[in-house]
Amino acid sequence: MYTIILAGGFGTRLFPLSRSSYPKQFIPLFGEISLFQKAVFRASLFSKPEEIFVVTNDAHKFLVGDQLNQINIPCNVLEEPCGKNTLPAITYAALKIHEIDNNAIILVLSSDQLLDETEAYNKAIKDAEILTEKYIVTFGIVPTTPHTGYGYIQPGDKLEGGYKVSAFVEKPDKLTAEKYLHEGYLWNAGIFCFSANSFLDECRKYAPDIINAFGHDVAKAYELTPKISIDYGLLEKTRNVAVVPLSTSWNDLGSFEALYSVSDKDNEGNAVNGEYITPDGKNNIIVSDKLISTIGISDMAIIDTADVLMICPKNQTQKIGEITELLRQKNDDRVVNHTTVHRPWGTYTTLLRSNTFLIKKLVVTPHKRISLQYHNHRSEHWVVVGGLAEVTNGDKIFLVKTGESTFVPAGTIHRLANPGDVPLEVIEVQNGDYLDESDIFRCQDDFHRE
Repeated sequence: MYTIILAGGFGTRLFPLSRSSYPKQFIPLFGEISLFQKAVFRASLFSKPEEIFVVTNDAHKFLVGDQLNQINIPCNVLEEPCGKNTLPAITYAALKIHEIDNNAIILVLSSDQLLDETEAYNKAIKDAEILTEKYIVTFGIVPTTPHTGYGYIQPGDKLEGGYKVSAFVEKPDKLTAEKYLHEGYLWNAGIFCFSANSFLDECRKYAPDIINAFGHDVAKAYELTPKISIDYGLLEKTRNVAVVPLSTSWNDLGSFEALYSVSDKDNEGNAVNGEYITPDGKNNIIVSDKLISTIGISDMAIIDTADVLMICPKNQTQKIGEITELLRQKNDDRVVNHTTVHRPWGTYTTLLRSNTFLIKKLVVTPHKRISLQYHNHRSEHWVVVGGLAEVTNGDKIFLVKTGESTFVPAGTIHRLANPGDVPLEVIEVQNGDYLDESDIFRCQDDFHRE
């Protein structure tokens, strides 16, 4: 069995933990393993590494590579030029798989869901595999509550291992959700299974514009293809769709209220990631690197990061997307980046900023290096605080040890490299009249960035 993992989302509903450049699927929300890495492990239950295809975008391709290296599962990575929702992404990967094996059975997983790989999960996948002879299969979570944040699936005629789909329905109001719960509807999990042949045949019938678009190279295909989900673009049109019930713990972590529901809690019902003290607070979700103290506050979400503090009633965290939209309208970089930004060579963290200077901490991964580059508007002073640096500064290449420093004038071609086996840590002080990442001109780059 082949597996497609969809990893192109931007996770705005968990802002400020999740940012466009480092969305929720890559954040280690539970221990040291990210949701994306959990999805790769889940895919490995039925697929070899060479049978797993991750679909992501340009902004996240290096994150995907780093996280795959951390768990030592070298999957195939397909890069989308831009996001066009799930149907083009799945079609892109399905066509690649079909070139390798035109009889392939394909499982499609989301990278940002929390799901227990129980025996019920394994059985559901096997039941779906049998049904792929005639159907495109979707999975329906057996509901535990009348949830209003999920779409629902109405099961129809009984099949071996599942049901024909009678209808897909939108997110309901509370009364309708209670009705669906009593009538045996299922939550739409966004997990699918099908044969490559049947999926592509149905796409030719019901989504020919997408199939035709992929007759071109990938860049042109994504220009031509519409932006549409697999539900709207295919599953709601074809008659050959079945649903397999999935009785396991599942959560799409679409809000902090959802994150609270699956988090460990103290005796007062508080879910705390960090340090929290209160004489009376109950049923709060607290995420912070510093001590949070409250009086008279319950049922709240308090999410504190280095540059953004978000506070709202826990039952209104579904509205956080409105905050990210306001920031986008202001072209505020905080909707995109944390103070720590991931790069293919490591990370940088903004420590202090003013109009004329910017102080960062750079961490360069062993045996990696930044691009050979120059800046028109700023100089840089590097102080090595950990590890050993190999510095290119104009026409000179030399080593800088811990405790030593070097100065790079504006306009000088330079590079910072880590020749050692431990992370290189450097404090960078930028001085100039324009301190922005757009003032980077790359002459050569190991990661083929522009």
